Amino acid sequence: MKPEPKPGDLIEIFRMCYSHWAIYVGDGYVVHLAPPSEYAGAGASSIMSALTDKARVKKELLRSVVGKDKYQVNNKHDNKYQPLPVNKIVQRALEEVGKEVLYKLTSENCEHFVNDLRYGIHRSDQVRDICIGAGIAGGLALAGLFGVLVSRNRRQNQ
Repeated sequence: MKPEPKPGDLIEIFRMCYSHWAIYVGDGYVVHLAPPSEYAGAGASSIMSALTDKARVKKELLRSVVGKDKYQVNNKHDNKYQPLPVNKIVQRALEEVGKEVLYKLTSENCEHFVNDLRYGIHRSDQVRDICIGAGIAGGLALAGLFGVLVSRNRRQNQ
């Protein structure tokens, strides 16, 4: 059994292929941004959240949101950004509950949502890391293609 998180803590929930994020508000509850396909045990079907443009802010028991997945407290930006006061984090989170909001995987996802609540900073490292990885992969593909073209050109000139 994990120790109970403290109010205002960011909770990272490890789903298949990605992390879902929530913010702990106390008494076993979290607030999180949940597109229709986001639920404990959703597995690969949770990838369908990429196709939606709306999500609902929900307050649910941490154990219900986590299901059988693993989770951890991950206040990963505390060394870079000053967290807002705990009472303000919790108040802001609770004020959002029940709202239907814009959802975009790349700019308005659950990680953006909780980082904004805790730090007042709208960011998602998952999106940044995927974009960096895609850029590196694209660069390697272009380098490989360039190598093939140069090699083909040399053979034709011989």
